[in-house]
Amino acid sequence: MPPYDPSAFPPFAVTVDLVVLTVRRHALCALAVRRGEPPFQGRWALPGGFVRADEDLEGAAARELAEETGLHAHSPAGPASVYGAHLEQLATYGDPERDPRMRVVSVAHLALAPDLPAPRAGGDAHSARWAPVDTLLEQDDALTREGELAAPLAFDHARILADGVERARSKIEYSSLATAFCPPEFTVGELRRVYEAVWGVALDPRNFHRKVTGTPGFLVPTGGTTTRQGGRPAQLFRAGGATLLNPPMLRPEV
Repeated sequence: MPPYDPSAFPPFAVTVDLVVLTVRRHALCALAVRRGEPPFQGRWALPGGFVRADEDLEGAAARELAEETGLHAHSPAGPASVYGAHLEQLATYGDPERDPRMRVVSVAHLALAPDLPAPRAGGDAHSARWAPVDTLLEQDDALTREGELAAPLAFDHARILADGVERARSKIEYSSLATAFCPPEFTVGELRRVYEAVWGVALDPRNFHRKVTGTPGFLVPTGGTTTRQGGRPAQLFRAGGATLLNPPMLRPEV
């Protein structure tokens, strides 16, 4: 057998792209960065970057998340921090034409975090913003203030964003992932508004309260109350140890 020759194979690069989702002003929002360098200079894109030679994929995703947003990834099994984010691998995208520079394979990651302040831009991005996911996904059909057709997200990022949003929408049906959008202590009403924002539907408050408090291990009372939502004091909860919900919280048909 002849010796292995790396030069016999075409080189390609590996990147990580991040679908960073949060709930702001009762809407599901994603982090978008305006590209400061070619290709697609000036276009909005998902945050991300090339994987360095000395790091694995998870490490690259966590590094990019910190550089682009100031957020630090934490393990789903570990304690959440004020500026922490749930981070998991989403999917791999390898169309030969997805990047005009060279053959680039992207391993996308999904990050979820509670309501966050204005992000900071890093790397080759010169501005960053939170935008409703519906606005970003419909951007190629929208008009700018000047009446011109708005540019779609750079690369294949609209597809990656759509896949990330659907992952979040489906996963909160059968897992406790919705609590990743909440602060360490939250009310049932705040959790319900997360489901409403992610699914884009209105839920019956009493029915929702009965379901989430009746699911073993989903929510644990902290013993405290809050009036931050106005009205009477509401009981505070934290995420329980359950990772799978039985029965699941099925998404209403719209």
